[in-house]
Amino acid sequence: MEKLRVLDIIPGTSVDGPGLRTTIYFAGCGHHCEGCHNPQSWDPDGGRLMSAEEILDIIEDNGFNVTFSGGDPLFQVERLIPLAREIRRHGYNIWLYTGYTFEQVAASESLRPILDTVDVVVDGPFMLPLRDIHLRFRGSSNQRILLSPSGTPWPG
Repeated sequence: MEKLRVLDIIPGTSVDGPGLRTTIYFAGCGHHCEGCHNPQSWDPDGGRLMSAEEILDIIEDNGFNVTFSGGDPLFQVERLIPLAREIRRHGYNIWLYTGYTFEQVAASESLRPILDTVDVVVDGPFMLPLRDIHLRFRGSSNQRILLSPSGTPWPG
């Protein structure tokens, strides 16, 4: 399995989905949203290379469900899919944050397979004029929290 570019892994966070989660921040994003809270994540060569095994060890050590964030994790989708399958095989729920809309992901031959590996997709680019600090798990009102076809209902 190829290595992934990871900026950081934060175990025990409660801002990227329900309950405590291990959030993996992947490097690379071409959306370049105005007002992005993490513009250092745009660099596809940022962070460090990590194997799926290294990432999974951290997830297992903490025992929390998982969130893929970034950057945009889908900029590494070919390497992300095998990792997501392995995480699911270990029984963890996965949330995916992406600047693409769900419809864009579903229509793309290269991106669509990720939908079979995640439970929830938080979609759409961050839009500064639509920023709303009262929204749970989203930064702007255009972003949606959607169950993937393989998903199960999320609490709350």
